[in-house]
Amino acid sequence: MVESKTEAKSSEVGVTNPYRRTEHCGKIHRYRCDKEVGVIGIDVSKDHLITSRGRVRKYKNNKRGYEEILKMKPCTIVLEPTGVYAIRPSQYFKEKGIKVLQVSPNVLSREKEFRGKKTDFYDAEKLENMVDKAKEYEYNPLRELVTLYLFLKDIEVKYRNRLKRALFLVSDNDKISKERLEKLAKGDFTQEELYNLEYTPIVLEEIRVLAKTLLETQEKLEEVRRMIEEQVPQDHVLLSIPGVGKLAAGIIIGIVGDVKRFPRPESFVAYCGLDPLVERSGKVVVSKGISKRGNKYLRSLFYFLAEMNYSKNPTLLKFYEAHKDRLQGKKLFTALARKLARIVWSVWYNNKPYEPK
Repeated sequence: MVESKTEAKSSEVGVTNPYRRTEHCGKIHRYRCDKEVGVIGIDVSKDHLITSRGRVRKYKNNKRGYEEILKMKPCTIVLEPTGVYAIRPSQYFKEKGIKVLQVSPNVLSREKEFRGKKTDFYDAEKLENMVDKAKEYEYNPLRELVTLYLFLKDIEVKYRNRLKRALFLVSDNDKISKERLEKLAKGDFTQEELYNLEYTPIVLEEIRVLAKTLLETQEKLEEVRRMIEEQVPQDHVLLSIPGVGKLAAGIIIGIVGDVKRFPRPESFVAYCGLDPLVERSGKVVVSKGISKRGNKYLRSLFYFLAEMNYSKNPTLLKFYEAHKDRLQGKKLFTALARKLARIVWSVWYNNKPYEPK
């Protein structure tokens, strides 16, 4: 839906309000008219789209708002990929034949600091002038599949933990196997040694519901896993790294997108939240572990791969042998995870198969 419009007088020196409709557009303010505007920048939020050009600058982030923007006949739209709120308008405009470009948030952040201004209107105008720093938007089905997989994985963990709690209340056995889950989901407790307590009947119903839901979630997880693996090419360079299978490669690709936006391995490691956090005071340097400010799923994935598969990777195995006496437990595997992240960046960024050093 378009916001209400007001008039502002125009003169030889400008307009009283640059974000409102102006008179005599054909003379001084030609670019404010609803004609072919060429390139426009759009600042995206959940509710609104702020454009860099046009008589009206503020539109609703919905179909009606998109249609109003199309009336300006833009040939190119430049916007910031602000998560889910930018996906729908980007895809909509692309399918209407408009070239859609996206500017990395890191690039735009540096531009904002340089300009020293922060409003939605200024952001839209800056985006318009960053065509040379933008990349063409492309729909990434793998990203959506990975997002769904990680969401289901979180649900599985929550249901599993809740089921263990319920089992502890009525039984001395809280282990969960698929065979036991199938029986519990059917309400079959004949093989169970249960405490006959006041709350037992209520807890047994909870166990039945949780077991059924957990089974359904696991089945859906397996289905989505197969879909992710199908999206990863057989010859993808990440698969050359020992210990990195199709699921792990798919998750990395789905979350990261374009690895070229990380020009150095340090920036990629930081994105994964595996960069070391240190404090310096004079000549004293104190290690505070890792920052954990990056993507929690990538951090967990690299830690898991490093812990489970370091012996399969010659580089990681060599690192393990060299540092196992100095580092212990989680510190050692965190260092291995950071090393693996650097290997992934190097192989992927340079598009060269893994070679042990």
